[in-house]
Amino acid sequence: MTEFTTANLIHTPFGFDSTAAEVIEGISLEDKRAIVTGGSSGIGVETARALASAGADVTLAVRDTDAGERTATEIMTSTGNPVRVGPLNLASQASVSEFVAAWDGPLHLLVNNAGVMALPELTLTPEGWELQFATNHLGHFALAAGLHDALTAAGHARIVSLSSRGHLRSPVVFEDINFSSRPYDPWLAYGQSKTANVLFAVEATRRWAGDGITANAVHPGAIAETNLSRYMNAEELATLRESGTFRFKTIEQGAATSVLVGTWPQLEGIGGRYFEDCNEAPVIDPEGAERNGRDAGSYRPLQEGGVAPYAVDPENARRLWDLSLAMLDR
Repeated sequence: MTEFTTANLIHTPFGFDSTAAEVIEGISLEDKRAIVTGGSSGIGVETARALASAGADVTLAVRDTDAGERTATEIMTSTGNPVRVGPLNLASQASVSEFVAAWDGPLHLLVNNAGVMALPELTLTPEGWELQFATNHLGHFALAAGLHDALTAAGHARIVSLSSRGHLRSPVVFEDINFSSRPYDPWLAYGQSKTANVLFAVEATRRWAGDGITANAVHPGAIAETNLSRYMNAEELATLRESGTFRFKTIEQGAATSVLVGTWPQLEGIGGRYFEDCNEAPVIDPEGAERNGRDAGSYRPLQEGGVAPYAVDPENARRLWDLSLAMLDR
């Protein structure tokens, strides 16, 4: 496993309170093309707005194209730069394939922003895949793989893989990803999918850095006013707000780490890392990751930040990549 220490972590002038507009100030993305999945709501909107404000040609890859068109119009009005909309349902491999087939030309930045969280009941796709894993990981995995040539054509392309501190709740349980032989738990399923998002960044960088493509994972922070929390019940949301363990961010602050990782010049050529609050996060000890777990039958807010060792383990990353290819029959 790669060894990290606090001494060699990447530090930036930005932090918890920084906004997307602040981290991109002074950066030009003229003649650059970007895709933001889930770009019609929450931090996806502010991510797309920041990129467009710097001159990027942004495409919102969204399930609800009507909402996407409204968002695109609003961003174009505020920035004066083009924003396009493409239909994409990450839970449907057919939809992913159609989006990829419709893409033409180079792609400089792919922000894998969309996601679902804590589905209360076990939900399977037609293929038999647990829906959070299928959406948060497999859909984005297939999208990035399908756009590999476009990313290569851009030269020095970046992928931002949105993970979460929730990855500390669970590694990828390779023996039972789809909860076939263990009780379903919404937060373990979410945690597993978010660990997969980090592992994707690790292995994508290893495989594709030679093609000029790097990938990093980010935790955007706790943002209460987004659609991601729509499956959380009132008690869980109240627990979060009353716990005192979270400092909630605004949507503009929540988009900052994604925008920084996708655009900051000093990160050129750097990949396979995990960032939170606009800085690289340390690897925490396995016992710390275990303490951040979920009590049986009750939601408990996470106590610590950082990235779990299992989420940046190269062997886990290779294993997940191979498994993902097999699941997609590639």
